[in-house]
Amino acid sequence: MVFLTKMVHSESYLNSLKYSANVAMIIEVPPVALFPNCIVQQKVLQPFRNQVGGTIVAAKLAKERGWAINVGGGFHHCCGGRGGGFCVYADITLCIHFAFVRLNVSRVMIIDLDAHQGNGHETDFSNDSRVYILDMFNPGIYPLDYEARRYIDQKVEVVSGTRTHEYLQKLDEALEVAAHAFDPELIIYNAGTDILDGDPLGRLKISPDGISSRDEKVFRFARERNIPIVMLTSGGYMKSSARVIADSITNLFTKRLIDTHVTGT
Repeated sequence: MVFLTKMVHSESYLNSLKYSANVAMIIEVPPVALFPNCIVQQKVLQPFRNQVGGTIVAAKLAKERGWAINVGGGFHHCCGGRGGGFCVYADITLCIHFAFVRLNVSRVMIIDLDAHQGNGHETDFSNDSRVYILDMFNPGIYPLDYEARRYIDQKVEVVSGTRTHEYLQKLDEALEVAAHAFDPELIIYNAGTDILDGDPLGRLKISPDGISSRDEKVFRFARERNIPIVMLTSGGYMKSSARVIADSITNLFTKRLIDTHVTGT
C-alpha cells in the first residue's frame, strides 16, 4: 500500500500531512491544528490509512468472490495532489490502480451515489479511458468543482429536496445508460448515506428503505452482469446512518445478492 500511496499521491502532498494545521483544514476540524503531529499521525491519519487498506483488500476479495464491502472508505474528494471534504487519502484512486497493477483488471466503472460530487477521482482519471464514472449528486452543495464535472462520463444531477421515488427512477435510467456505455471488469460503488432525509450536508430526502432499494439496484446491476463489485460506505452525517447501512446490507443478503459462497469472475 505504501508503494501505491506514493504512486498516486504527490510527494509534496504527503509531506504536507506532516503539519497538523494542514490536516485540520482537510478534515475540517480546526482544533486538530493544535495537536503535535505525532498525535495527529496516530489518532487521525492512521485510522484513515486503515480504511484505505480496507478498500484495497475489498478489491482483492471482490475479484475472488464477486463482491466485498468496506464499512468505511469512499474518500472521493481527495485526489493525488490535494485532500479536502474530510478526505485525506484517495482510496478510490488507490484501489483502481491496485486493480490495474495486481488484479489483471483493465476497465473499471465508478458508480458514485454519495450526495456530493466525487471530484477527487474525477480529477485523477480525467484522461483515462479505462475508467468510466457515473456520478449522481446534488449540484448545489460542496464541492462545486466545475472543472472536475467536465470529466464525468455520466452526470446525473439530483437537486436539493429530491425525494425517494424520483431518485430511484433517475437511478434506474442511469444504470440502463451505463449498461450500454461501458463494459467494466470491476465496479467501485461509493454508497454514501448522506442522501438520507434530514442529513444536514446532503440536503436530499431519501428514505431508509430508499437506501436499501438503491443499494439493491446497484448490486443487482453488477451481479446480473457477473461484474465484481466493491461497496464503500462513504459520507453520512446522522447517527441513523449506521442502522440504515446495516439494514441495507441485511437486505442484500436476504435478496441473495451477497452471500458467503459467491465466486467472482
